[in-house]
Amino acid sequence: MWSKLQIIDEAFSELAIQGYVFDISPDEQQAALRRLDVMMATWEKKGVRVGYAMPANPQDSNIDSASGLPNYAVEAVYLSLAIRLAASYGKQISMDTRKLARDGYDLLLIDAAQPQEQQMRGSMASGAGNKGIYSANSRFFSAPTNNPLGNTQGGDLLVIPE
Repeated sequence: MWSKLQIIDEAFSELAIQGYVFDISPDEQQAALRRLDVMMATWEKKGVRVGYAMPANPQDSNIDSASGLPNYAVEAVYLSLAIRLAASYGKQISMDTRKLARDGYDLLLIDAAQPQEQQMRGSMASGAGNKGIYSANSRFFSAPTNNPLGNTQGGDLLVIPE
């Protein structure tokens, strides 16, 4: 899993600031961390929830902590962060970087728009037409289960290796 520092380093690398000529100070890293936290809070409010480890307040944010981001979201995040940091360093963003950041963000929006699968509550009525042959007397969905490998008879699924 990517740390917040790694994401910030990638954003600075995209701006061609980090490397042999430029050294990023810890204060600049902390400023970038605050911008990263604010950007991710904004995305969260817009409905783009990618699992970022949001601090309770700015003082609790730790640059060395895990970001919580899945691998598919990392590029969109560090490219978007680079765009937000560019003006502070007097850098121009290339059209390629802008396009990749926009494409990555659009993919995250598409992913956020897809409804997540969930189990129906046990108190939810099944409605007309949802009567199976084994549940003729049941007017409600089965209660949710935490066992993803359970079978219908209540036992565990037996997996036989070849």
